[in-house]
Amino acid sequence: MKSIREIYKIGKGPSSSHTMGPERAALLFRNEHTDADAFKVILYGSLSKTGVGHGTDRVLRQVLAPLPTQIVFSGESLPNEHPNTMDFFAYKDGAEIASLRVASIGGGDIRIPGRSDVEGAEVYPENSFAEIADFCKWRYIDKLSDYVELNEGEEIWDFLMNIWLTMKQAIADGLAATGVLPGGLNVQRKAKYLYEQVPEDDAPALKEFQYIAAYAYAVAEQNADNGTIVTAPTCGACGVLPAVLKYAQDTKGYTDQQILRGLAAAGIIGSLTKRNASISGAECGCQAEIGTACSMAAAALAELYEQNLDQVEYAAEVAMEHHLGLTCDPICGLVQIPCIERNAVAACRAMNACNLSYFLTGSRNISYDMVCRAMHETGINLNHRFRETSEGGLAKIYARRK
Repeated sequence: MKSIREIYKIGKGPSSSHTMGPERAALLFRNEHTDADAFKVILYGSLSKTGVGHGTDRVLRQVLAPLPTQIVFSGESLPNEHPNTMDFFAYKDGAEIASLRVASIGGGDIRIPGRSDVEGAEVYPENSFAEIADFCKWRYIDKLSDYVELNEGEEIWDFLMNIWLTMKQAIADGLAATGVLPGGLNVQRKAKYLYEQVPEDDAPALKEFQYIAAYAYAVAEQNADNGTIVTAPTCGACGVLPAVLKYAQDTKGYTDQQILRGLAAAGIIGSLTKRNASISGAECGCQAEIGTACSMAAAALAELYEQNLDQVEYAAEVAMEHHLGLTCDPICGLVQIPCIERNAVAACRAMNACNLSYFLTGSRNISYDMVCRAMHETGINLNHRFRETSEGGLAKIYARRK
């Protein structure tokens, strides 16, 4: 399994698969063909259907500038390829000199057939939670975060500190911002309004929801406004993990160093899901993005609360299990409706999953590995209209109202 560094990437929104991945691919292709005087990029599948809303064409032109670049939104079906596939062409004096097919597989990562240089190195010998649990029991390791340090080295904590500080800055920036998000849907920023409300009912549960939701909205709105965020595991689901960790720090007094332990545990869950299933909405629906983010957040909380390894696994499993079948149907291809709201709901669900694991771990029948496989099977069998094409569900109904 690859490093958790592959899960956490600092970058600009709104989409890790539709902007960060294509940006990386375009940089690679441009740098490999410096003699070109023009480029063409053909986008297929989800990249074609929602590329304008996600800003895919904008990012590609920015990276390949100042050379003229033709962007083609293809309706051709590529049944044996990843839904986020693109073809790059380089030209000189009107003649094609090179081409490259790239898949943007989620979380800002890309895959190129026959090339391993674009993929991270294998860091963990274990590739399932069951294997990790067996190894940890054999080595008397009680915490996932200790398992991470054993494999990644002490330098992982400096990396995670930078990730955490970026997450907190995204929350702060989002809470301070007002106005309308770009894209034409006239979506008002709500994080600041949500955070500053004084409800008549001072019930603790209501206050908890208010602050967690405000933090999640803050980060997700920053993402929708092309701000700087951390993939966790994707841009579209970037608000879930920071929200629960910030609330835990606010209410429990955890130090930044302690929070890093939660990030380490969450990174393992994200890496397992990415390897054994998918974190791509275009491949497996929103369950792969928000569902994975919720599992990561639940595991992070369980780690912080010093629950045992079985409880951490159960928290992650519960969180994913109750996102199975969640579709990806962004209105107008924008990472706004229902994406922003889903970050808040998933953050609160992560809290519930963690709490449930505290009470009921010994009675569980489902492992995280099982629910991960179920998510993948569910996702690949979803109708393509519900996998980030904006052709089904909310996106279709909204389009008919216009």
